[in-house]
Amino acid sequence: MPSHEAKLPRVHARSGASQNEARQADQALMARVSQGDARAFQQLVDAGIDRVLAVARRMLGDDMEAEDVAQDVFLRLWRQADRWEGGRAQVSTWLYRVTVNSCIDRMRARREETVDELPEVSSEATQQLTLEEVDLQDYMDAALQGLPERQRVALVLFHYENLSMSAVADTMDASVEAVESLLARGRRALKKSLKSQWKTFLPDMPE
Repeated sequence: MPSHEAKLPRVHARSGASQNEARQADQALMARVSQGDARAFQQLVDAGIDRVLAVARRMLGDDMEAEDVAQDVFLRLWRQADRWEGGRAQVSTWLYRVTVNSCIDRMRARREETVDELPEVSSEATQQLTLEEVDLQDYMDAALQGLPERQRVALVLFHYENLSMSAVADTMDASVEAVESLLARGRRALKKSLKSQWKTFLPDMPE
């Protein structure tokens, strides 16, 4: 039987109080980082590295590229610490935004380097794959790679990173309505590309 863990996770809301506390903690750490405090910077890295890598891996489908993105993102955070405006966003939101933009830049560079389109999930090579032949998570990741950039970003941030709709909108510099539309189109595209297996990954989606 397919593993339950392969399903898109459900979102858990974050309270306003915890967000305010997170902003205050961010401001304190960034103030120390701006003074060259390597220990404070390491705290930010430790707190954010897993999320940055997770997003980059799902966006790019490549572990080594994801690690390069993470290195670039945190190097940029270190260099921009003295210009940090704490009231505008949490560090986590900034990390998501920069990670997403970096991944999109890399995906676009890939397309410019090749004449052929990126392979679709429904291509001949992947049509032969079944849930018994590949790891469930790899199967889902392959489906995500076939989505347009912004649909992929919205699904990854909302379902995998458990961001609220407003947080996804903030990260993507879009309206909540636009994010809702991206999610709806992304889910429909996944349903189509996953064919008979779609309910394994999207159990709450109506027929």
